[in-house]
Amino acid sequence: MPALPGPPAAPPAVGGATEQLRRRNLSTVLDLVHRDRALSRSTLTARTGLNRSTVGDLVSELERLGLVFEELPVGSNLPGRPSPIVRPNPGVVTVALNPEVDAINVGLVSLGGSVLARMRLEIGAPRSAAEVVALGASAIDGLLSGREGLRVAGVGVAIPGQVRLSDGEVREATHMGWADEPVAAMVAEATGLPTWAANAANLGMRAESAFGAGRGVDDFIYLIGGPSGIGGGAVTGGELLVGAAGYAGEFGHTFVRSDGTACPCGARGCLEAEVTQAALLAAVGLETGEIAALSERLRAVRRQDSGGPRANGAAAMIDEQLRLLGIAIRTLVNSFNPRLVILGGFLGDLFEASGSAGDQLYGGAIRSARDGVTVVRDRLGRDQLMIGAAELVFAHVITDPGGQFA
Repeated sequence: MPALPGPPAAPPAVGGATEQLRRRNLSTVLDLVHRDRALSRSTLTARTGLNRSTVGDLVSELERLGLVFEELPVGSNLPGRPSPIVRPNPGVVTVALNPEVDAINVGLVSLGGSVLARMRLEIGAPRSAAEVVALGASAIDGLLSGREGLRVAGVGVAIPGQVRLSDGEVREATHMGWADEPVAAMVAEATGLPTWAANAANLGMRAESAFGAGRGVDDFIYLIGGPSGIGGGAVTGGELLVGAAGYAGEFGHTFVRSDGTACPCGARGCLEAEVTQAALLAAVGLETGEIAALSERLRAVRRQDSGGPRANGAAAMIDEQLRLLGIAIRTLVNSFNPRLVILGGFLGDLFEASGSAGDQLYGGAIRSARDGVTVVRDRLGRDQLMIGAAELVFAHVITDPGGQFA
């Protein structure tokens, strides 16, 4: 399982080696229950290698902390006493915040990676960091209002830009017009909740790895497209590549066209300057708020369902966007030798419109690198950034359950 960007440090050895081991075992059990959402005690025993008595004690401790609960399996016909099922407590939640150029998305995500509620605040155009934080804090208040019995672990912020891991400062979010903005600290001050921030694409990839298309895959490439551009990341040997300061995976700035469109980064011909959500929506006659219909409309145009010059022109534009996406994927396949390429957001819609098994997107890669590669679209859809932002917070809960919720 790939490591989160900026994973929290292991808890100190308070009380000696035995106490440290107990806390580490608590973390291991909670992590397994969180990822699988339901595991029997017997399965936990087998997967941890601990004895039944120890697992029972650990589960009881996590129950006391209010992080898990147990129930008997329904409809079991097995002889003997059935092994209780351990589930994450859905009342333990994280607030997820994802600002974009056109909207602010806020959600509640429970332990176990389920999105309980969400809201989208349309802003029409990029706002300053201070404005986004104020609007986001107000939206969070509204989302939490009237919800009794929740234990909020913190806020996770998914930023479409480069975020410094050490303190959650946004170094660059060019589409938002932000530079050197201490967003994590600003959100924490506005909400009174502990807050962490990271690059949105890295968090979306983390969500797909834990609960989606990348689950159980140790080597994959992830690309996601949205209104703020294209981001991505790579998992190699089960480890997320984050770079020296957390800025790795800016695949939207892969060079795909000579003397191409100017990119906000200052270069020309970057993938995210050439392949855009806005261009695809315009080509098929959709507004920004109609993004959910993009996949079907793209497929319809490529089938030439509507016919006529406009449809033919749109189909040619879609083909060109696919060609440029293929150049980027070919480069990444050659560089990282993945087993899987996951396409999220509007890139997933574009891939579905191709009607292919994905080979046209990486066919130009060297033969040895492309052998065995599969291209798929994301599995979590619009939930991936909400879940990924929540993972940033839950990582701290899981690392030290007793320290967070004692």
